[in-house]
Amino acid sequence: MAAAKKAVLGPLVGAVDQGTSSTRFLVFNSKTAELLSHHQVEIKQEFPREGWVEQDPKEILHSVYECIEKTCEKLGQLNIDISNIKAIGVSNQRETTVVWDKLTGEPLYNAVVWLDLRTQSTVESLSKRIPGNNNFVKSKTGLPLSTYFSAVKLRWLLDNVRKVQKAVEEDRALFGTVDSWLIWSLTGGASGGVHCTDVTNASRTMLFNIHSLEWDKELCEFFEIPMKILPNVRSSSEIYGLMKISHSLKAGALEGVPISGCLGDQSAALVGQMCFQDGQAKNTYGTGCFLLCNTGRKCVFSEHGLLTTVAYKLGRDKPVYYALEGSVAIAGAVIRWLRDNLGIIKTSEEIEKLAKEVGTSYGCYFVPAFSGLYAPYWEPSARGIICGLTQFTNKCHIAFAALEAVCFQTREILDAMNRDCGIPLSHLQVDGGMTNNKILMQLQADILYIPVVKPSMPETTALGAAMAAGAAEGVGVWSLEPEDLSAVTMERFEPQINAEESEIRYSTWKKAVMKSMGWVTTQSSESVSDFAFLGGCLHDLNQPKAVLINIFHYFLDCFQALSECML
Repeated sequence: MAAAKKAVLGPLVGAVDQGTSSTRFLVFNSKTAELLSHHQVEIKQEFPREGWVEQDPKEILHSVYECIEKTCEKLGQLNIDISNIKAIGVSNQRETTVVWDKLTGEPLYNAVVWLDLRTQSTVESLSKRIPGNNNFVKSKTGLPLSTYFSAVKLRWLLDNVRKVQKAVEEDRALFGTVDSWLIWSLTGGASGGVHCTDVTNASRTMLFNIHSLEWDKELCEFFEIPMKILPNVRSSSEIYGLMKISHSLKAGALEGVPISGCLGDQSAALVGQMCFQDGQAKNTYGTGCFLLCNTGRKCVFSEHGLLTTVAYKLGRDKPVYYALEGSVAIAGAVIRWLRDNLGIIKTSEEIEKLAKEVGTSYGCYFVPAFSGLYAPYWEPSARGIICGLTQFTNKCHIAFAALEAVCFQTREILDAMNRDCGIPLSHLQVDGGMTNNKILMQLQADILYIPVVKPSMPETTALGAAMAAGAAEGVGVWSLEPEDLSAVTMERFEPQINAEESEIRYSTWKKAVMKSMGWVTTQSSESVSDFAFLGGCLHDLNQPKAVLINIFHYFLDCFQALSECML
């Protein structure tokens, strides 16, 4: 019997979407933006000490290989010829820091994840060296000095990991955010891999001048980072190199396909939501929550706790566009915490069912400041609290309060954005995995008191990476001209409560936020510098054994400090 004829489709574009919680590979039709197939693999997070968050770079890379292979198999089952894949884009979790050996291709330490807090004492000592009247770090980078960004994570690795120090001394070390690690590995690794990043990821390192679009010598000297280990900075849409697939994979047909798009995940979502006009904004609900507003070709510096960042540069000869960004550390991560640490749900999807049962938090408020508070507070001393508990409170109310927490944090960001931009948003465009939760989306509309608009295809982060890849010079299968962009069908959620009730709930939330602050004071030991006040902290992202070890270290340091005082 003759083999079934392969379906004929327009050129296809693949996208690697490597997030904090999972990796995916998705394939789109470049003419219609239709998602044809995808595969997803969850990524483990490791919490070796309190406040530390790490991932295995090799696990991240293998998850990419697995997703590519499985997606190609699924396309084959759909009679879609994978030789039609003409380009691949990469979207990634930002700020997460990897250092590897360019001769062996081996990581020299685990990836230090953007959520990680171990560098708080490093941040404090660096802050003392910045003149009060000349914050050159913020004026050059658009970023506050914070544990969030890559430079301080890299500084910690250089200070504390001998393998990293030795590799730098011997000129074997390469640094990159996850995009750089993946592109280097996928284009050959130790056998000629391309060491590069794009402007959006570079702008999150605190080493990149967002005005000149170059690594900044003064910043590198301030953080004492050797410039030789940094990747080459490219635009978000150009051919970086060609795929060299591991021979062990069945996806060998992607050998030689150009990798031609690269965007940090939030910039990718901005492109995927087609927010190309000044003043257009989107909010992505992932592990964290990120609201970006396109400010066009000008840098707008926030007076209300937001970041100034590079939105995209879609071609070597194309202009750079900037954005204001509000960053929330914990959004989807709070659902994962309820699942993995408290065990009140078995799957992330269950939270919608629990919240629906009660329809209210019954006065319970949850501030998930597991990694301190990001925008608009930038308060590293904050830790998670659940307050307003009564004997009547049950797991359904806590589930509802967790969803409300995501919405309240977004409201704080939106208020800051409106004040900075001067023109309030009339609606909010949303995307990301959490937007499948209809209770969350309705809550968000109620708490913002404006409509929330969700595309019917929520994979806008991957779509943005695919658009950048397909539009690159030398590929040219995806037009970014406004008249050629596919119309997107939207689902709309209108506010269903009155404005007064919305304001009362929001003001009570703000009271809870104030109570979450000031839990942490810097300890003498780096290993517990972010250890929260033992009696009230909900920052326990570790398993019980690890928590006990941290408590032991904490008391040991206290006794040592007391002994030194008595001598």
